[in-house]
Amino acid sequence: MNNITDIHYGPLPADSPYVKPFRFHYTQNGKQKSWDLLKVHDSVSIVIFNVTRKKLVFVKQFRPAVYHGIISSDGVQPGSIDMVKYPPELAVTMELCAGIIDKPISTIEIAREEILEECGYDIPVERIEEIIRYRSGVGTSGAEQTLFYAEVTDADKIATAGGGVDDEMIDVVEYDLEEARKLTAKGTVISSPPSFLFGLLWFLCNRAPKS
Repeated sequence: MNNITDIHYGPLPADSPYVKPFRFHYTQNGKQKSWDLLKVHDSVSIVIFNVTRKKLVFVKQFRPAVYHGIISSDGVQPGSIDMVKYPPELAVTMELCAGIIDKPISTIEIAREEILEECGYDIPVERIEEIIRYRSGVGTSGAEQTLFYAEVTDADKIATAGGGVDDEMIDVVEYDLEEARKLTAKGTVISSPPSFLFGLLWFLCNRAPKS
């Protein structure tokens, strides 16, 4: 996963299927304003709990945006990156199982597919529960994300599934409840998105087994 080389930037193609930048113009209280925005897909994320072994199921993957954020904040440009000082592992994030809504099927069906493709558990939609919908990237995209919850068992695991599809490179990791709680401790620094922390805290407050 982390054998990252030949990093360079290029212009965004106009036909990108994932990101479309544009400028939003409006008048507020008589004053003309504008805001630069990105049109992106809505998405789903899923808190997965393996009830057989009492483990939360997360995913890890290299995120170019996180790597860019790290090196650019230090003023580093492509071509001058010290890969020892800035190893790709810095941008390997821990996240909930998630995916964009890019098919004409229900969000819960999208969630079911992501659980199978990324984590390797094959469960029916009847075992997936919608929890909440919220807006992400409110300063740039305002895309909607739907959070789901699913309980899985070892019997649901498909040996040949998981790890992503096509050119995705995803590692599946499991945390017990005590390990998971430590991720939310004061002073913790992790390369995870807010949706991961929100989903984890929701689980710990609402569904975690009482010890």
